[in-house]
Amino acid sequence: MSIFFLSDVHLGHDAPDREAVKLQRLDRFFETVASKGQRLYILGDLFDFWFEYKHAIPKNHLAVLFMLSRLIQSGVKITYITGNHDFWLGDMLSRSLSIDVHRDDLSVELYGKKLLLIHGDGLAKNDRGYRMLKRIMRNRVNIFLYRQIPPDIGIPFARWCSRRSRLHTSQRPKESFLQEYRDYAEEKLREDYDIVVCAHTHHPEIISLGSGVYVNTGDWTEHFTYAVMNEGGIELKQWADR
Repeated sequence: MSIFFLSDVHLGHDAPDREAVKLQRLDRFFETVASKGQRLYILGDLFDFWFEYKHAIPKNHLAVLFMLSRLIQSGVKITYITGNHDFWLGDMLSRSLSIDVHRDDLSVELYGKKLLLIHGDGLAKNDRGYRMLKRIMRNRVNIFLYRQIPPDIGIPFARWCSRRSRLHTSQRPKESFLQEYRDYAEEKLREDYDIVVCAHTHHPEIISLGSGVYVNTGDWTEHFTYAVMNEGGIELKQWADR
């Protein structure tokens, strides 16, 4: 059985026709995970926007919630590491779907290898503007205050802000930006990790660094890439409809 890693699907960002294609591919991918996998790690930004009120969630993501529920019912365990577009997850996924949700990085041991899993937003030291914004947006007081805005106003406004952020990050990343992620991975691999898996950059790559491996899962807006691990190691693959 294999272990799968997925990130940066950004459901809800594109035009309806592209969203339909994305959902169809994601559904088929989940079918493959159900038949071949025992675990799925989602490394953030499955949604282009997610914000939970006490009694309301974005209704346009019901389809993927049903898909996740079916996947769990098939016996696959799902772990979700929040990204910069979905860090406002409440307890809905963990309470209703039994998804294991983590707010920051996660260390796991798989097939005798120690892995560090992280979405990766804010890792680039030169991205000072976002690093400051991240602290503001993840502040618990600010989240509480935002929940006082009625959902019919708060959700559309937050979705607009998320789309603007997505347009900024969709630009082709500079090599210096990507190198900072490789440098981060190399630093962690020098500690006691065997594999570092990141996301966020939308730039899929797998690189051997010393005795370890750095993997970036890429995205499902352009590349449709994912990683899969078994006893033979970890690979980066591109989804292609059968």
